[in-house]
Amino acid sequence: MLIDEELTLKKLEVFLAFMRTGNLARAAAELQTSNVSVHRAIHSLESALRCPLFKHEGRNLTPLESAYVLEERAQKLIQDVVESVRLTREAAGFSAERFKLGSLYSLTVKTVPQLIMGLKIRRSELNIDLILGSNIDLLYKLKNMEVDAILISLDDSVNDPDCEHIALFSDDIFLATPADSPFAQRAEVDLAEVRDETFITLTQGFATHQDGIRVFKQAGFEPKVAMQVNDIFTLLSMVSSGVGYALLPGRIAAVYENRVKLIPLQEKYRLQQHIGVVFLKAKERDPNLLALLAECRMYANRQA
Repeated sequence: MLIDEELTLKKLEVFLAFMRTGNLARAAAELQTSNVSVHRAIHSLESALRCPLFKHEGRNLTPLESAYVLEERAQKLIQDVVESVRLTREAAGFSAERFKLGSLYSLTVKTVPQLIMGLKIRRSELNIDLILGSNIDLLYKLKNMEVDAILISLDDSVNDPDCEHIALFSDDIFLATPADSPFAQRAEVDLAEVRDETFITLTQGFATHQDGIRVFKQAGFEPKVAMQVNDIFTLLSMVSSGVGYALLPGRIAAVYENRVKLIPLQEKYRLQQHIGVVFLKAKERDPNLLALLAECRMYANRQA
């Protein structure tokens, strides 16, 4: 080996502490260790280098030219190693200065802002990127470590051995109608009554699309779909304009609340989405993720 196995970064750190302080006792105090440990580390370092670093004058150690050369190089080496560790952890998404949070579009109405505000209070230096998409898209990004955590519907697709999740809240599915629809004032609606109406849906991959398929199947008919869209806000706009009806979760009730009404389905058609945060088990000790999970638990407790 070109480098003796006794030459360690820890010993270099002890050596640098001694060079800074010029005294065994002060170096030991800085490192929270004993004088003997500092002396032993320096002696071991000299053995590993196979050359002296100090001249022994009684109990004092006087640096030789070799010590000053090593000090200059070791300072840069330690800085490089610390930076390498930081960049490596950041590339793996651990304790990075930037946190990538994936979410369904519908959760940006209420849930996401509250969680981000709480996370910023806990870690004010953190920059947060919000990535929006469908359940399937976000799970793919999570598995490929393109995001650090995702807020999605907890369906069967999250039963992955590499993932963990925390439930946040449950949400009923409603019939979304224009405000002037004959169904808009109903206390509840039998889905069979709208079998001849036109519907707008989200594209495949969205949890609400899959839930809609299940509800329509239970009602015994396949809806007439006028169009499919890629986000829930466009869908709401289409409903408010009278283009068609839709099946949507209750969490978006505040959007277009004067132009779109959410009508409860009859008991036999009722379906709930279970919303939660999903993350990789491999990253569960990351400080940024732990801060988000703490906020998620607090949010879940407030919804209970």
